[in-house]
Amino acid sequence: MPRFTLRQLHYFVAVARCGQISAAAAEIGLSQSAMTLAIADLEQAMGTALLERGRQGVTLTLQGQSFLQHAESVLRMANEAAQFPFRGRDLEGKLELAATYTVLGYFLLPTLARFKELYPRIELSLVELPRKDIEARLVSGQLDMGAVLLSNLEAPERLETRVLGRSRRQLWTAANHELAGRGSVRFEELATLPYILPTVDEGDRNALRYWAEAGHTPSKVIRTSSMEALREMVALNLGVTILSDMVFRPWSLDGRRIHAVPMDARLPVMEVGLVWSSRTALSPCAAALEQFLGRSFASEILTAGTAK
Repeated sequence: MPRFTLRQLHYFVAVARCGQISAAAAEIGLSQSAMTLAIADLEQAMGTALLERGRQGVTLTLQGQSFLQHAESVLRMANEAAQFPFRGRDLEGKLELAATYTVLGYFLLPTLARFKELYPRIELSLVELPRKDIEARLVSGQLDMGAVLLSNLEAPERLETRVLGRSRRQLWTAANHELAGRGSVRFEELATLPYILPTVDEGDRNALRYWAEAGHTPSKVIRTSSMEALREMVALNLGVTILSDMVFRPWSLDGRRIHAVPMDARLPVMEVGLVWSSRTALSPCAAALEQFLGRSFASEILTAGTAK
């Protein structure tokens, strides 16, 4: 049975997030040689390569991408064990939480499952809604709490918010695209390429906004409401897109490779967070959820992403 330590998992996740062993070592306060040795020992223990080394840094192998999800899960559970050593079995009540498509599918679900284990007597009702509906229901008092992309809020002054995570935006290309190996890319280099716009969670509106702020407009736009279709189109070299690391996966559904490349322009960081009405105090159940999610995602507050 493979044997590894929490420290090794912490190092591996840092390398995956930074995309460079040297950057991860500097972030943690470790020498590059010690970090390299720790990752090599982990790969030996697992019996497979987790990283591919290149001139621009490191990328996750297919096995590395799968292992990353497990490593993050183990580290989160260890963190929760330290911060929540006793279960909240005495707290009971009802709580309705609404989340948008992206936040629910790519960010929230595993942690909500652990919350339900920790607080078995809280009846948590979970519903997926568009951001506009969540905001309207919170303001009218019809909803306890929401989880949304905070930058999309139209009336943030009427709501209380708590940031749970931040995620940078990068360019996605096919593995064989001419821009895939670049250190950074400028908007003007993308203007003539087919550009894929996801319509979920107002992704098209946000993308066109930062395109306009950069002084450019994509010449050909392909819109889709399916993230899997978007990944497949990128992997097949039918277009490129700019999206956050939170939804990045280095493989399409059919196993084709996708690369993430930094943009030369400063792009707005995507913020994920909780929202509730500023006119009413949180119920004990809602306060427990807010505290639990805040602590569980404490490390996500740093602007971070997955490997390139």
